[in-house]
Parts: sequence; structure tokens; C-alpha cells
Amino acid sequence: MGTHARSPRGGGLNATGPGEKALRYVLLALMLALTVSPFLWQLSTSLKSLDEDIYSGTPSFLPEHPTLDNYAQVAETIPVWSYALNSLVVAAVVIAGNAVGATLAGYALAKLRFRGAKLLLGLFLATLVLPGEVTIVSQYVTIRGLGLADTLLGVALPGAIGMLNVLLMRTAFMAIPAEMDEAAVIDGATAWQRLLRIGLPNVRGMLSVITIFAFIGAWDDFLWPLIVLSDPENYTLTVGLQYLNGTFTANPRLIAAGTMISFVPIVIVFAALQRFFFRGVEEGAIKG
Repeated sequence: MGTHARSPRGGGLNATGPGEKALRYVLLALMLALTVSPFLWQLSTSLKSLDEDIYSGTPSFLPEHPTLDNYAQVAETIPVWSYALNSLVVAAVVIAGNAVGATLAGYALAKLRFRGAKLLLGLFLATLVLPGEVTIVSQYVTIRGLGLADTLLGVALPGAIGMLNVLLMRTAFMAIPAEMDEAAVIDGATAWQRLLRIGLPNVRGMLSVITIFAFIGAWDDFLWPLIVLSDPENYTLTVGLQYLNGTFTANPRLIAAGTMISFVPIVIVFAALQRFFFRGVEEGAIKG
């Protein structure tokens, strides 16, 4: 029996020519340069000594005399480790809230049948249309009414369940074949048992995705902590670093060093979860 499929070597429909392959690499290299260059420049600036002029007409990309004194001076100028700990507390609450809340809500919308499910899904979608600035006043009034103003819990609570994360988890659970749930129901499994034994093992990739998104969103948030917090001891790292920007505007080396300090935890979290992250992005949720 013949076949119409042609191998890539024979110039099939899916074959990639040398010109197209070269164009792909050029575009990837361009995107990499645009994405990574600002980070590398900040890193280089944070390592430059005071005798190097970073405002010269032709600034040097590599530090002539690399030094870590800028990082030490940041720690001496502001309680950076205390601010980092506050940010970690906020991020932990946000991650826990999204991991639990988004999982439960996503599973209910995807696998459970109840009255008003479509209405709830529509409301979830509607909240994605509203920018955060529209609801920030009502959020602050609510947090203040609960007595959580100027607290880390007040900073974390509004982001404890993200609507986008709920929809991502719903999509992940929807990818699980219905036959698996039907077989579990026949065996007498409850909704909780189906969630724990069928649902969660198949959505670990997407759970890692929302974990990374939740951590980055909580760690990098600046506007909401700035509104809620007034006691400097409760400042998160992004808010606390503004002391560097306000006090040492003539020394961008310290600002760059503070930026690198705030960036390191994101790299660590992504490096630890990247295997599951790409699995969740590529496969959606289910594996086999």
C-alpha cells in the first residue's frame, strides 16, 4: 500500500528549508536579545565600582573592576532581608490560596453539575475584563472594614484566588476524559475521591503554572502594598526598594543591586518548577 506522506529529507509538506530555519533562529536570537539585555545590563551595573562612569558616551558592558560592595551597601541602607521575608509571607499566602481555591473552583466548574454553573462561569469571565484599578478602591474599603489595613494578610488577601487561575484549572480538568470520572462514579467514588485520585494527578503541570504566576504576581506587586501598608516594618521588598530610588538617585548601582536581589527568588522558583511549568503549558493538563 502506497502512501502520500513524504519525509522531510524528500521535501515533504512539513519540511523546513534552510532559509526558513535561518529566519527562525534570527528571530529567536532577536527576541532573546530584547528580553535578556535589560537584565544583563542591570546585573552589570550592580557589579560596577564607584570609579566607573556608567553615563559615559560609550559605556562598558562588562565591569572593569567587579565588586559586591553595592549589594552589601543595599543591605546596610535598608532592612532588605526583613522586606524580603514580608514578601515571602505574602507570596506564600497567595500561592496557598490559589493552589487550593483555584483547584476547587476549577474542578467544580469543570466536573460537577449544579444549578447556576454557567452563570458562575460567565461571572468569572466578566471579572477578567475589569482592570485592577477599577476595583482597587472597593478592595481597600473592604480590607479596612475587616481591620486588615497595614497588615501582610491585607496585602495578600485580594490576590488569594485569581480568576484567571480558576479558568486555567477548569481548562486542565476539562482535558481529563469523562470516561475516567464515569468509571470512578460507577465504583462508588465521591467527588472528593475523584478530585484527589483522578483530578490532581493529571493537573500537576497546570498547578505549577498557576503557582509560578501567583508567586510572580505577589512578589512583584507594588501598587497594592503601597496603598495598604503604612508601617515601614511591614513593607514588602518592592515597596522598600523605593528608598533606594528616592535617596540614592545619583547612584544607580545600588538601585540595580536592589533589583537583582528582588529578581533572584523568581529565578529560583521558576528553576524549581520549570519542568512542570512547560509540561502544563504544552500538554494543557492530561498525560495519557
